[in-house]
Amino acid sequence: MLLIEDNQEKDDKIEEKGKIEGFKEEKKELKSEKEEKTEKEPKKESENEPEKQEEEKEPQNRKKINKDFLFNKNENSESPKGKFNLKGFLMLLFVITLIMGLPRMFKTDREVTTKTVSYTEFINLVKDKKIIGVEEKEGYVFGITPEEESEVPKDAPKPDGTVKKAVPKDYKARMITDRLGGDANLIEVIKESGTKIKSIPPEETSFLMNIFISWFPMLLLIGVWVVMLSKVNKGSGGGPQIFNIGKSKVKENGENISKVTFDDVAGIDEAKIELEEIVQFLKHPEKFKNVGAKIPKGLLLLGAPGTGKTLLAKAIAGEAGVPFLSMSGSEFVEMFVGVGASRVRDLFAKARKNSPCIVFIDEIDAVGRKRGSGQGGGNDEREQTLNQLLVEMDGFGNEETIIIIAATNRPEVLDRALTRPGRFDRQVVVDAPDIKGREQILKVHAKGKKLDSDVDLNVLARKTPGFVGADLANLLNEAAILAARDGRDYIKMEDLEEASEKVSIGPERKSKVTVLKERKIIAYHEIGHALTQMLLPYTEKVHKVTIVPRGSAALGYTMTLPSEDRYLKSKKEYLSEIRVLLGGRAAEQVIFDDITTGASNDIQRATAIAHAIVTKFGMNEKFGPILLDSTAEGDMFAQKHYSETTGKEIDDEIRKIISDAYSDVIKILKDNNETLEYMASTLLERETITGDELSLLIKGEKLEPFIIRQKNNSETEIKDEISQDQNTTLEKKDDLEESPKEIFTSEKKEELEVLDEKLELEGYELLEEDKVIHKEREKNN
Repeated sequence: MLLIEDNQEKDDKIEEKGKIEGFKEEKKELKSEKEEKTEKEPKKESENEPEKQEEEKEPQNRKKINKDFLFNKNENSESPKGKFNLKGFLMLLFVITLIMGLPRMFKTDREVTTKTVSYTEFINLVKDKKIIGVEEKEGYVFGITPEEESEVPKDAPKPDGTVKKAVPKDYKARMITDRLGGDANLIEVIKESGTKIKSIPPEETSFLMNIFISWFPMLLLIGVWVVMLSKVNKGSGGGPQIFNIGKSKVKENGENISKVTFDDVAGIDEAKIELEEIVQFLKHPEKFKNVGAKIPKGLLLLGAPGTGKTLLAKAIAGEAGVPFLSMSGSEFVEMFVGVGASRVRDLFAKARKNSPCIVFIDEIDAVGRKRGSGQGGGNDEREQTLNQLLVEMDGFGNEETIIIIAATNRPEVLDRALTRPGRFDRQVVVDAPDIKGREQILKVHAKGKKLDSDVDLNVLARKTPGFVGADLANLLNEAAILAARDGRDYIKMEDLEEASEKVSIGPERKSKVTVLKERKIIAYHEIGHALTQMLLPYTEKVHKVTIVPRGSAALGYTMTLPSEDRYLKSKKEYLSEIRVLLGGRAAEQVIFDDITTGASNDIQRATAIAHAIVTKFGMNEKFGPILLDSTAEGDMFAQKHYSETTGKEIDDEIRKIISDAYSDVIKILKDNNETLEYMASTLLERETITGDELSLLIKGEKLEPFIIRQKNNSETEIKDEISQDQNTTLEKKDDLEESPKEIFTSEKKEELEVLDEKLELEGYELLEEDKVIHKEREKNN
């Protein structure tokens, strides 16, 4: 037998060698065929090369993914080792333990149908030989029954291969019962019936499984806690991290040195002069120490929003070349008690580390309000933050060159302990710029923008009283957007004019008023304002009148152009202003013999001025220089300091001022009725009239050709239309028998007829009254 086996092994080896040689020859043939194909089709291989490279890269990418799963490697970091990913490690541990525990969870002894019976029934089944096998395990007795006698549900699972080995093929069900103590009767009954009996020892669980069962709930809780903590740590809505909640959010070292200088600040020269000394303190502190002067610890900037307080603080740091640590007052106080004080300590610790430096606290009134204002008498987190801020400001030594700059627009609410000398030594007021300042600010923001040759920033500065730096920057940006909308790379004066009105009043809404009657009312209303202002003394120059609606409320407006900034006003100027405000209502009364709601805002402003003349400014002859309005603004619980009789007299005086002014305006407009109608008709035709054009119209002169806007199929088209009458101008001659007013009146009626026809063609709806007028004109012709 051994010889035969050896010979067979040799034959097998020979056959294997032959097969190997055959395979080698086949491979050579295949290679030669492939080479021939590659010569014929070289392009296909080049197309498949990237696919092969991708296939080769796949295992490398998998390795990288596995590494990145446990290590968070930053792309910008130069270190080869990344930060350990605790979340990934816990997730991997959870998956491993779950894989280990799943077989244990779903493991059963036999994949057969089990039925629980009583102990007595089980013995009877053994005696009747309906049970052919018995197994004992961990205090339970299992009886295996033949397949034909078993009660198996229809939906019972079929036994797999493992069960077939453990149980004979014709045994499918088993009975189970409790063994009552050490009852020997069961064993005797089993022996007598000849049934096979088997005792199965209990299974021993592994050491790792015992650890898994005991530690799995704890690991699960830890994993959930870590995941929740990581989400909170990221912060909701940009909030702080929970572990760094007591840390101030400022940059350290030299990363936060400001690049803004005083060249970027304009329009607030007085504030700049005050702050230039701070720069000298930071650059040359020994110069002042030799004289015995102390560096100011704090600087409080007071001013309205947008005046450039933050820009000034950055300019100081940029000029001195020192770190600039900035925080907002609202960033100190959070939902946890003690966070504000902790952040104050951390902020000043970083300031000492970066000394010399500037600490800027914007909107300090968020934490610096007067103490004791909290309701309920409980502990106020803001007060605790303020106390810590006061302590830190007192803790500066002379050797520490740290200057605190704070900004607020509500200095009246600050605590007195905060504003006293020794903490905030200087208070610098940053007011809204005047005309010269606004022009300088416009020049700063105009850098980098192409301006047309007709742009006059001085006119724009005079047109924007009350505008601050932020408003002017927005104005120039809006003008640049308008220029880009028209396809130009430069800004014209028209863009700046439109942008200023868009920012101050609102965007144009030409489609808001389409009824001819309302347009006429608005035109006469606005001309009433303009004409009254031009005829009265002590008034500003009219810059523009328009009936183009803007914003949500203005159906038309009259714009003035002050020649200079005024800080004082006389009684005569106030009385003239009241008359100008009532000019719109008076024009409606004179022309239409009716009034509308369009003058509601004018009446409100006129009444407020008259009330201030009587009660606040002491300009009334009856009461004299007496303050009658001492109530605080917004104080609903304030009481009046005068009797009811005096209150009635105050109302009478206010009523007298308004009624006298209205009567004067009615008389002025009636005396200049022809001029009023001619100017209103021109405004209806042109929609917008400038101040220079108004000056020509009031003299009775004609205007140059204009561009009229027509509506065609809901689209606005601009067409040039030049009337024959506008090609000629009135020549003033002394020997004319007719007065300018008579010439004015004769030509005015013809132009009104032409205007109505134009408006009808433009798509405006004519009312019944207008149709009647047209019929009468046709009859007269």
